[in-house]
Amino acid sequence: MCEERKEKLKQYLWLLGINLFISAFTFGGGYVVVPMIRQYFVLKKGYFSEEELMDMAAVAQSTPGAIAVNLSALAGYRTAGMAGAVISCVAAVLPPLIILGTISAFYHIFISNAVLAAVLKGMEAGVAAVMADMITDMCAIVLRERSVFLSLMIPATFLLNFVFHINAVLLLICCCILCVGRICLIR
Repeated sequence: MCEERKEKLKQYLWLLGINLFISAFTFGGGYVVVPMIRQYFVLKKGYFSEEELMDMAAVAQSTPGAIAVNLSALAGYRTAGMAGAVISCVAAVLPPLIILGTISAFYHIFISNAVLAAVLKGMEAGVAAVMADMITDMCAIVLRERSVFLSLMIPATFLLNFVFHINAVLLLICCCILCVGRICLIR
């Protein structure tokens, strides 16, 4: 029994540490968290599969709140139950709270510092690269399904948004409706 408690405590501490790390180094949150959770929860620890991660990302996106916090909580829950969800949620919120609190307190210094402005611009480029990697991974998962419908949906939504400037939210709603309709027709 004592050994089991030690293992649970070790798992809780890992969840706390990894979620603090992910939250602190994915400034901007959102979809940037997905590849980090994939790296540590799926590839390194094997707590769940890539398909399960994509399902959790879809749920995290569709529920109220920040996707980064929602996804961290779902990953924590999948890993260690309700305690894991609470630990992951708190760990996902603390770094941005501290960072934004510090920036707010010293805003007048940050706004006029050219070096800090350059660092923030560099972080934007890093976030873009991580998002491109995540999109590539998500597209690979969709293409593995070998569904012409889903495979054509990727370039179609890109063109509709990028070329015709159709709102992304409207496209997401339409894609959801199309996918639900497809599921209903298949059954």
